[in-house]
Amino acid sequence: MNTYEYQARDRKTGRPLAGVLEAETEVSVVERLREMGYMPISVKAKRTGGLNANIRIPGITDRVSPDTLATFSRQFATMISAGLPLVRALAILAGQTENVTLAKAVTRVRQDIERGSSLSRSLAEHPKVFDRLYVSMVRSGEIGGVLDRVLLDLASTLEKSASIRRKIRSAMTYPVAVLILVLLILTAMLLFIVPQFKAIFASLGGTLPLPTRILIDVSNLVVHAFIFVLIGIIIVVYLIRRYLQTPTGRRLRDNLALRVPIFGKIVHKSAIVRFASTLASLMRSGVPLLEALDITKGTTNNLVFAEAIGQMQEGVRQGISLGTTMANHSVFPNMVTQMVAVGEETGEVDNMLDKVAAFFSEQVEAMVGALASLLEPLLIVVLGSVVGSMVISLYLPMFDVIKLIH
Repeated sequence: MNTYEYQARDRKTGRPLAGVLEAETEVSVVERLREMGYMPISVKAKRTGGLNANIRIPGITDRVSPDTLATFSRQFATMISAGLPLVRALAILAGQTENVTLAKAVTRVRQDIERGSSLSRSLAEHPKVFDRLYVSMVRSGEIGGVLDRVLLDLASTLEKSASIRRKIRSAMTYPVAVLILVLLILTAMLLFIVPQFKAIFASLGGTLPLPTRILIDVSNLVVHAFIFVLIGIIIVVYLIRRYLQTPTGRRLRDNLALRVPIFGKIVHKSAIVRFASTLASLMRSGVPLLEALDITKGTTNNLVFAEAIGQMQEGVRQGISLGTTMANHSVFPNMVTQMVAVGEETGEVDNMLDKVAAFFSEQVEAMVGALASLLEPLLIVVLGSVVGSMVISLYLPMFDVIKLIH
């Protein structure tokens, strides 16, 4: 595949257009532009070398964010509902998206459809862009003939998920920034300030107070073995990360994430929002309950919730109602299980799950807002206590000297 830059005009409006397409030859680009309803003006190969080359960092530049995928889904739904052929809609979307990874995936999906493949099967060939949830909902939309509505539901689900992640990230940013600041201040004091006081104390003689001796010993360790301390910290962090990737480590991490003070409630409620909104979208799209639970289990980011959903799936397979199986797991509050049970009685489980997601999403927003006002003075106190204790330890010998002078 080669990348080509093109300039064209819309046949209906005469509006000039420019963009990038992938194709085997320039002729293929011209043919595709004509299929899209454009009149080609110029087509030339895009330069990929030299200083203008795109630098791709795995996991960063090649990543398709939920917001980008949500925008793509909304545009796709609009084109489908407007009556555009599937191939033409995908060709337009591939040409106008700014994310290179998504553009390449959409182009290959369009080519697979041209060869006779279905949309869902073509999307499944790109799991890094279109996950199992996306593919399953698109498949249900194809079968039910409501692809545009399903794509809109997908966009809403992706936007909710991205919104929850942003809220948690915003709640964690300030504490992490303060922690980094504290570590930098401590390191600077131990490396540069404490050694200066050590020389002064040596000239005074006498026995230093215990806090001062401890501080000087720590400073000596950091100054004379800084590289070894740094290497030790890196090794410990690496071993912890490796352990957290194991099933036992993940279970421990996810349990702690749900139980840690203040932040645990936010993580817990966010997981409920993700579970409820995902399951509601799948059920509304016509995905069978067992398959919907299996997909929801795969999309959760918490192993405790995933195990609970897996056990719920087994209960449903044995003929037990969803509300009854949910009641056996403490991760789901009583309100959630009762609402699901009522939804099963009235045949509106998806609507009840939507209400659950909306309710807990509002709670997450309120908690994040309250958390910011609570953490700011608390972290200032912590920062002041740490730095203040070091300063007091350094000045304790000075008080003894003053007493001797008097």
